[in-house]
Amino acid sequence: MRRIVLCLFAVTIVFGLAAVDGWAQATAQIAGTVRDQSGAVLPGVEVTVVQTDTAAARTAVSNETGSYILSNLPIGPYRLEAALPGFRTFVQTGIVLQVNSAPVVNPVLQVGQVSEQIEVQANATLVETHSTGVGEVIDSQRVVELPLNGRQATQLINLAGAAATIPLSNAGQLYSGKNNPDETPISVAGGGANSALTYVMDGGTHNDPINNLGLPLPFPDALQEFKVETSALPAQYGQHGSGAVNVVTKSGTNELHGNAFEFVRNGVFNARDFFAPVRDSLKRNQFGGTLGGPIVRNKLFFFGGAQFTIQRSAPVTGTSYIPTPAMLAGDFTKITSPACNGGKQIPLRLPFVNNQISPAQLSQPALKMLTFGYGTAEDECGTVHFGSLNSFSSQYGVGKMDYHISANHSVFGRYFGTHSFAPPTYTGTPLSITQPSPDNMVTSAVLGDTYVISSRTINSLRATFNKSSIEKTQVPFFGASDLEIKGITEIIPKYLLVTVSNALYSAAGATYPGSDS
Repeated sequence: MRRIVLCLFAVTIVFGLAAVDGWAQATAQIAGTVRDQSGAVLPGVEVTVVQTDTAAARTAVSNETGSYILSNLPIGPYRLEAALPGFRTFVQTGIVLQVNSAPVVNPVLQVGQVSEQIEVQANATLVETHSTGVGEVIDSQRVVELPLNGRQATQLINLAGAAATIPLSNAGQLYSGKNNPDETPISVAGGGANSALTYVMDGGTHNDPINNLGLPLPFPDALQEFKVETSALPAQYGQHGSGAVNVVTKSGTNELHGNAFEFVRNGVFNARDFFAPVRDSLKRNQFGGTLGGPIVRNKLFFFGGAQFTIQRSAPVTGTSYIPTPAMLAGDFTKITSPACNGGKQIPLRLPFVNNQISPAQLSQPALKMLTFGYGTAEDECGTVHFGSLNSFSSQYGVGKMDYHISANHSVFGRYFGTHSFAPPTYTGTPLSITQPSPDNMVTSAVLGDTYVISSRTINSLRATFNKSSIEKTQVPFFGASDLEIKGITEIIPKYLLVTVSNALYSAAGATYPGSDS
């Protein structure tokens, strides 16, 4: 029995130490020194902050040096009161705490009755003296109102400065089929690796364990704010060396709030691009809504939201080149002529004479491959056109509950899930298989518990669960055995990637099917 108690105590200590990392990244604090009109410090002053949206209150008492600190406060608007018998009550309103901020508020009490109040409106930005990092907060207004391509909140990280989106061609294997469509490779702090960013959402880690990139973020209407920090970050961001992105989702308040939205992009609204042969055919509908409010006023709150995306367009037209009937008969006269080579004559090399090759010398597997839907050349140069499907759908869902058990004890739970799917690009020819067909599911949940033991001791716990399930499918076309090729072991049947430079191919740019979790 004693051993069990010791084990439970050790587990509690470990979770408590781990939680320090979480609450330092997802909440805020207020600190300061209380003085009288002469500048002398005042011990024993009762300092109370009240979150105006939920009426949640926290209290601390200034020590012998007049200092106080109220840590682990949820972000949002606050009112601060400082009271001491023999002095007028000091009240400061308009305090807005942002993620991972630590403003200093120094109340000055004047002699008088406690029932009398001196009210200060904090319109100016409060001074930050706690954090050594350099960063910027993207608040709720900018998150919702700034235009975003596809409403992808990750793009807002670039607004914080010292951040840039990495081109997919430079992202390497980190941006492979293992990634989610809404993960964007980003470099922060002058060239830091795109996999070296720490993502934190509601105090829990939000990095993809497969590739260290950030997991998808909720849609803009479900985000309260987030902060990007770089430079000399404190030890709490020790998981990665480039920077930190702290994200906070919205919570319910004492007022019932909600919205509904739909964003439409349709080619019928657009003029034809000057350089495009036809008008844009893209059709994208993004719609959803949010709702939050009280279940029990001042005690229990809820927030929920969902967004759905449906994207479709006419098949993308591609161009390739396949052998012509003359070439299959051994006559390469036309394909080597200037008409098919940009004005240059490119004759076949010896031992072939007069641009002729005996049909008996042609590769039998290559001839067999041409029977799998490549079609017939449209001209004597072997030109062939094909279409690739370009459709996509996704669903986002967020749910959050906050429960204020008492003035000293509060808990919350948050669930976030996304699902995205892109059907195969296949339209009947292996040339159309240009991308894998990802079917991705991401689940993220955080459970938080905060208990104020005393004015100097707070126990904060964050338990996080993340799961990323990524499946890639593709339409089977042919394998080595179908082409009667010997000596190749087919790990996945019917998936043979073949590429001929500047000519035909099978599944160019695609990846093998599989799954990662």
